[in-house]
Amino acid sequence: MSIKLRKSDSGIYRQTIRIHQHTVFADVSKELGGDDSAPDPHDYYDAALAACKAITVMMYAKRKQLPLDYIDIDIERDNSREAQGVYVLNVQLKLLGQLTDEQKSQLAAIADKCP
Repeated sequence: MSIKLRKSDSGIYRQTIRIHQHTVFADVSKELGGDDSAPDPHDYYDAALAACKAITVMMYAKRKQLPLDYIDIDIERDNSREAQGVYVLNVQLKLLGQLTDEQKSQLAAIADKCP
């Protein structure tokens, strides 16, 4: 797999990112000197974590034939102390389906295995 990143022709910090056949963009907020024309890298990091958790849990549930109908993940970021090396993500996982408490705990443990 390869990811290619290049400075975009438009914007001060805007980046063009090619992942396989997909193209996405990254930028930073106006407060940081950017144009706020695309999600910033932290947004992509947080979204990738949520997607990893959701897809991993869904694949596991399917493989184990667990009755998971839907998964909803909310992430709240606190990067107020990032300069000190502290980056906190609070993750809320909602599992919907005819799941027992044991199955819910099992799926939550699988979600926690994502970085």
